[in-house]
Amino acid sequence: MQRPLVYPIDRNSNKEAEEMAVFYEETLGFTPNSLFTMMHRPRIAAAFLEMNQSVMENKGRITSSLKRELAYLSSMTTGCRYCEAHAIRAADRYGSTEERMQNIWEYKTHPAFTEGERAIFDFTIAASQVPNGVNDEISENMRKHWEDGEIVEVLGVVALFGYLNRWNDSMGTLLEEPAAEDGDKYLAAKGWSRGKHQY
Repeated sequence: MQRPLVYPIDRNSNKEAEEMAVFYEETLGFTPNSLFTMMHRPRIAAAFLEMNQSVMENKGRITSSLKRELAYLSSMTTGCRYCEAHAIRAADRYGSTEERMQNIWEYKTHPAFTEGERAIFDFTIAASQVPNGVNDEISENMRKHWEDGEIVEVLGVVALFGYLNRWNDSMGTLLEEPAAEDGDKYLAAKGWSRGKHQY
């Protein structure tokens, strides 16, 4: 793409945009261009912010870092380079280890991951595919390790990033430099690049 489909609004253009930016400053260290694109229709941005906060809220064993790791796997499965970089940056900021981030695609055998996490990652990849790949075996393995509410949390992350993957890949959202740096650091060795998200 030669330019984003729609340019983001200026973060200082109105009070609503300034207030929404605060949440993401904590999460990522910057506010994503995607939010400022959504701000062309403030109700969409507000609804997304509420969904994001609800999905990423911790209620039990599904930790903040684990949610960001599965957000990365989901985004990688759908091919959204923008969201891959954001998710891996957030995983780092929320406590994932370098060992986990560097070996996440070896999760089936790498000792840094538990059997329960392997079940989540299998589910995440299957749920992120089109057509959907969740079957009885994957579902039963999830129920073996996780309670219903925890499964809902996991699927909430996959669904949230499904929205973000479609939004940012279709929009051609410009990738911010801090996220690009983490993409290069953790993902480039596995073939990650900025792709369409640079101008």
